[in-house]
Amino acid sequence: MSEESDLSTILSILDDEYARDILTHTSVEPMSASTLSEHCDASLPTIYRRLDRLTEYQLVTEETELAPDGNHYSVYSANLEALELSLEDGAFELDVSYRDEDVADRFTRMWEGIR
Repeated sequence: MSEESDLSTILSILDDEYARDILTHTSVEPMSASTLSEHCDASLPTIYRRLDRLTEYQLVTEETELAPDGNHYSVYSANLEALELSLEDGAFELDVSYRDEDVADRFTRMWEGIR
């Protein structure tokens, strides 16, 4: 996938109201798809479609939790920390920062941006 299609895809994902709602709710606390369905006032299939896209682009992470009755279910957390869109030399560049990125990776990415 080219950088241009990544830029277009991520911007189109964030243009979706449900995807933005999912990100804002899961940035506060991890939530299941059914809880997100209630909070976002959207059907479960709509929530799962958005979660699939958000997960594919690492904007949310999925973890499995164990319920008291022994069943397990998935909860989702926002993984997006920051987006920086810049225009340089006639081209757009999108820099995405993730919450689970370790300090060494973040330093390397920052250092590469300085050079």
